[in-house]
Amino acid sequence: MRLKDINIDPSTMKLEIDIMEHNGSFAIVVCDGKAKFTELPSHGETKIVTHQGKIKRVKYDEGEEF
Repeated sequence: MRLKDINIDPSTMKLEIDIMEHNGSFAIVVCDGKAKFTELPSHGETKIVTHQGKIKRVKYDEGEEF
């Protein structure tokens, strides 16, 4: 699974992430008090699909240049 849970401090409802810990590009999606982290592919698209204001799924379409 590419989406990884990020802990949110329940007392402050804040999340903290060390950006120096991750290489390359990444995205964080937040919905209904939950946060998830995903690394972005070096070649391709990542689509965040929503429905009625909520995140439904994250789709990856990867490719490689020839």
